[in-house]
Amino acid sequence: MKKIDFEYGLFGKLRAAAAEDWDAYVRHPFVRQLGTGELPQPCFRRFLTQDYLFLIHFARAYALLAYKGGSIEEVRSATRSLNAIIDELPVHVGYCTSWGLTEDMMAAEPEAPETMTYTRFVLDAGLSGDILDLMVALIPCVAGYGEIGQILMSEDTTVLEGNPYGDWLRNYEGEHYLQSVQDAINALDTIGQRRGAEARFDQLLTIFRTATRLEANFWQMGLNAGPSTLLDAAE
Repeated sequence: MKKIDFEYGLFGKLRAAAAEDWDAYVRHPFVRQLGTGELPQPCFRRFLTQDYLFLIHFARAYALLAYKGGSIEEVRSATRSLNAIIDELPVHVGYCTSWGLTEDMMAAEPEAPETMTYTRFVLDAGLSGDILDLMVALIPCVAGYGEIGQILMSEDTTVLEGNPYGDWLRNYEGEHYLQSVQDAINALDTIGQRRGAEARFDQLLTIFRTATRLEANFWQMGLNAGPSTLLDAAE
């Protein structure tokens, strides 16, 4: 299986500087319980529903990234990412149906405070900053899921066969997916060199650390899943 270089370039420096927050995100109890199959199923349904709403706003963020592009190649790169998310949504919806969740049900579910806080933070980073600020706000999601996949696939405690979350975990071990994560890490470094990342590192680290903490909060939101009309209907 392809290995992603998580120490590369600007991302590697940000990840190292925010090591404690990053570790709390990629090794969150929600993630560990996914790997062992012990996560309560209502928690996973809550996550799937909010992830659907999350992806819609991340598509908006990548559209904003294209707008912020200073060259045609930057616009093309952002557009490719936007199209990947749009293409992923029907796949996500198709998977969710196996958990008793229809697209109409998920679309009708209110955004959790954690979903709203995270997605609006990312959009605000893009609206108030430049393309580099927005890319730094986006990269914890992109790279984090790649690292979580590699952590889980390397741990003896991870179970795939008979694990209700096994198919979901397998999404993050495909060569195409892993290459897309490495491409995003490489692209961040390229834009960072063009946009003076070294001189702006402290500001970028604040954005990165905040987005990383919001990712961990998103996992916790799933773990804390409470009563919900949609979840009750899906049980």
